[in-house]
Amino acid sequence: MALTKAVIVVGSVVVAVLARTAAAAQPGAAKPVPGPMRDLVWGKLNFLHTTDTHGWHAGHLQESQFSADWGDYVSFAHHMRARADENGVDLLLVDTGDRVEGNGLYDASSPKGKYYYDVYREQHVDVICTGNHELYVASTADGEHLRTVPNFKENYVASNLDYIDPKSGERMPMAQRYRKFQTKNQKLDVVAFGFLFDFTGNANNTIVQPVRDTVKEQWFQDAIQEETDVFVVIGHVGVQMPEFKAIFRAIRKQNPLTPILFFGGHVHIRDATSYDSRSFAVASGRYFETIGWMSVDGALERSALSKHAGFSFHRRYIDNNLLGLHHHSGLDAATFPTAHGRNVSAMIAAARKELDLDYAFGCAPKTLWMSRAPYPGHDSIYSWLEREVLPDVTANPTRAGMPRLVLLNTGGIRFDIFKGHFTRDTTYIVSPFLSRMTHIPGVPYRIARKVIKLLNNAGKIMEEGQVMDNRFMASPEQLVIHESVVYDVPLATDDDAGQKPLAAEDWWDVRPRLTEGYTTRDDIGDDGDDTVHTPVNFYVTPNCIQAEADFPADGEPEAVDLVFLDFITPWVLMALRLLGGEYTEKDLALYVEGTFTELMAGWIEKNWPKHC
Repeated sequence: MALTKAVIVVGSVVVAVLARTAAAAQPGAAKPVPGPMRDLVWGKLNFLHTTDTHGWHAGHLQESQFSADWGDYVSFAHHMRARADENGVDLLLVDTGDRVEGNGLYDASSPKGKYYYDVYREQHVDVICTGNHELYVASTADGEHLRTVPNFKENYVASNLDYIDPKSGERMPMAQRYRKFQTKNQKLDVVAFGFLFDFTGNANNTIVQPVRDTVKEQWFQDAIQEETDVFVVIGHVGVQMPEFKAIFRAIRKQNPLTPILFFGGHVHIRDATSYDSRSFAVASGRYFETIGWMSVDGALERSALSKHAGFSFHRRYIDNNLLGLHHHSGLDAATFPTAHGRNVSAMIAAARKELDLDYAFGCAPKTLWMSRAPYPGHDSIYSWLEREVLPDVTANPTRAGMPRLVLLNTGGIRFDIFKGHFTRDTTYIVSPFLSRMTHIPGVPYRIARKVIKLLNNAGKIMEEGQVMDNRFMASPEQLVIHESVVYDVPLATDDDAGQKPLAAEDWWDVRPRLTEGYTTRDDIGDDGDDTVHTPVNFYVTPNCIQAEADFPADGEPEAVDLVFLDFITPWVLMALRLLGGEYTEKDLALYVEGTFTELMAGWIEKNWPKHC
C-alpha cells in the first residue's frame, strides 16, 4: 500500500504529513498513525542510536506511535545504509545498553533471554556497550559475557567493566577497552569507547571501575593519542551526568580540535547537548520508543582540522512508528520490508507465541498512569497500588491482627497499564523484577511512620560517612528532575504553559489530528522530534509509596510490621537507624511467598474481569 504525503510550510519549517496507514509487523499490534514529520538531515558521518530497549523488541503492541518491531528496524537500517552508500557518506549503528528486563520477550522465558539474544543479534550494530540492567543479576551478566559479547565480537566495547570468570576466578575485561576502525565509504578513522556510569549495584561477578579512575589509566591515555578523525564515546550514561563530562575533559585535553561524539542513555529521556563547539551528545529515550539520529558534516578529516574548520551537528528523535520509518527511507509498505526484516519479525512472533505472552490475567477497567496523571489521584497507578493491591497481596495469616505499613519504591513499576487486556506480557512490562516483599516485625509505630518521609527526601540519606542517593529508588525518568535537566515532555502547570507543537490554527484543516507524544526540549532546541505531537503532561512522583493495612479503627497502633520490597532494604535500614531503630539484615524475614510481579498478576486475575 503506497503512502501519500503533503508538504506544509509552517513558519520557515517544511513539514511532511503522512496521510495513509500501514499494518504493524507483529500480529495484533496497534496500527501506526500518521502525523506531520520533520525530515532527517544527512551529513558526512551519520548514526542510528538505540538505548534502554529493555526487551521491547516486539514494539509497543498497544501504542500506535511506537508499534514497529525489531524486524522493522532491521529493514530500516538496511535501507539507510544503502542510501549512505549511494551518497558516498557513512552510517554507523550504536547501542548503549539496558537491552534486558522490562518485557515478556526477555523476562518470561526460562532461562531469561532464551529468545532475546538470537533476535537482537540480527541487527548489525557497529559499537555496543553494557547497561546496568545487564549486571544486577549474576546470571544476566553471564549471559551478556557468553552470548552478547561473542555475538558482536570486536564491535562490543567495555571501557570500565570487568567480568570475573566463575570457574577460574580470573578478572578480565568484559570486552575490549576501545575500538579503532575505519568507516566503509570515506575511510574515516574512528576511535570508540564504551562506558557505564559509576554503578555500584552490580552482581559479584562483575566490577565497574569509576570513570574518573578509568580515564587516568595508561591504556586510555594511549588510546586518546591515536591518530583519528573522530572520537565516538558511547555509554550507559545520561548526557548531563558527570561521567561523560569527565571523559570529554580527558579527551579534549589531548585533542583540542578533534570532534567528539557522545551517545548516552540510562535516564530514559530524549536529550541532547554540546560540551563545546566540536562535541555533541545525544540520548535516545527508552523502551524502543525512539531511534536516535545524529549527523555530522563539515571538515572531519584530521588533515583538515584547524580552529577555523567548520562543523555542523544535527539530531532527530525518530518515533518507532512504521509510517515514519517508511517516510525516512523513502519507501512504502510494499517496498519497505526486507526479507531479513520479515524473518526477524517472524522470529519475534514465534517466540511470543511460545511464551504465551497474550494470555490475559484480566481486563484493566481503565488506564493507569505512572507520570501522566497526578499522584495521588484516581488515574495514578501508584494510588491504585496503595488503595487496592498492596494491602491485599501482603496479607499474612501468621501475622493476623498485626497492623502493617507496606512500602514500595516507584522505580519498581516500569510502565503504565492501558485499559484492556492485562496479559502475561503486561506483567513483565509493568513489573519485570524478581523483588520480593520482606519485613521487619514489630517496629514501633512512632519510628516506622517516619521512614517514608526520609525515603522521599529529594536528596540523599547520610550516616557516618555512608551516603545513599534516594533518587535511585524512583524511575530513571524522575532522576532528571533532580538534576535540573529539561525533561522531554513539559511539566504540568496550572496555566498549562507547556511547549506548543509545531502547528498553526490556519492549517488545521489540511493536517491530520496530532497525537499526544514527545515534544522534546533539549539544550539544542525544540525541533528534535521527527513527528509533531501535542504535548503530554508529566507529573513528579515520590521515590516510594506507602499503604496502611489492618490498622485499628480508632487511634494509632503501638507497633507495626514494616513490609517493603527487598530492593530498597539498604535505604530502609539506614532510615530506621537515623530514626533510632537499630535493625540489621538479620532482622529481616520474607513476608509473603512470590515475587511482587507474581503477586500483582494474581491480584488482577482474582479482582479484574477476565474478558473485556
